[in-house]
Amino acid sequence: MSDNQFEQQFTDASFWDKSKNVAKVAGKTVLEPALKLYYSAKDPDTPMWAKSAIYGALGYFISPIDAIPDFTPILGYSDDIGVLMAAAVAVTAYIKKEHGEKAKQTIEQWFG
Repeated sequence: MSDNQFEQQFTDASFWDKSKNVAKVAGKTVLEPALKLYYSAKDPDTPMWAKSAIYGALGYFISPIDAIPDFTPILGYSDDIGVLMAAAVAVTAYIKKEHGEKAKQTIEQWFG
C-alpha cells in the first residue's frame, strides 16, 4: 500500500461495516460505485496502481474524517460520491461488467 492516509485506513471489515450502516441513508447512488470499486480491487487482474487508487477512495468513504461530514443533511455523502467517481474514472478500464453485476446483486440483497 502507500502513504495515503485513507488507503491505510481501508480494511475489508471496515468497508462492509460502513456500507451496511449507511445503506439506507446513503442509498444506491453512493453504494453502487463503492461496491463496483471494491469488487474491482479484489480482482487479481486489476493492477496494483489501480488497487491503490481504489483503496484510497474506499478509505475516504469509510473514514469518519470527511470534507463534508456524512451526517450533514442532503450534502453529507456528496464528497464521498465525488471521490468514488474520480477513482472510478481513473480505473475505468479495470471495472469489468462482472464487477457491476456483483455490485447490483449486493444492492438488491440489501434493498430488496
